[in-house]
Amino acid sequence: QVQLVESGGGSVQAGGPLRLSCTISGGTVSGYCMSWFRQAPGKERERVALLSSGGSTFYADSVKGRFTISQDNAKKILFLQMNSLKPEDTGVYYCAADPDFRSRGYCAILASGYKYWGQGTQVTVSP
Repeated sequence: QVQLVESGGGSVQAGGPLRLSCTISGGTVSGYCMSWFRQAPGKERERVALLSSGGSTFYADSVKGRFTISQDNAKKILFLQMNSLKPEDTGVYYCAADPDFRSRGYCAILASGYKYWGQGTQVTVSP
């Protein structure tokens, strides 16, 4: 059974950095399409970054150039380096794994396509 555990959230002033980590057990990061999602109060969960099993990355326009998704050498930890944070980046951040990308032919875009989720970690950016 795959389990995901996020860490690294917290409170930061606008312009500052944070690095989120997602530790995977029962599998490796490279065995799935892995994404970071975030959910702000009253809003839908949105994907902000993706790392495919082949190493390709995708970023939402709102975070492009500021966020970087990566994995550790042992492929057991997924990172999200967040720089130049803005108040609108505030929300609960989740890592998620899509195990069905091989049969589907592409990584899931929507949250409903991801089977495994972490518990989330709060990020709060103050002005």
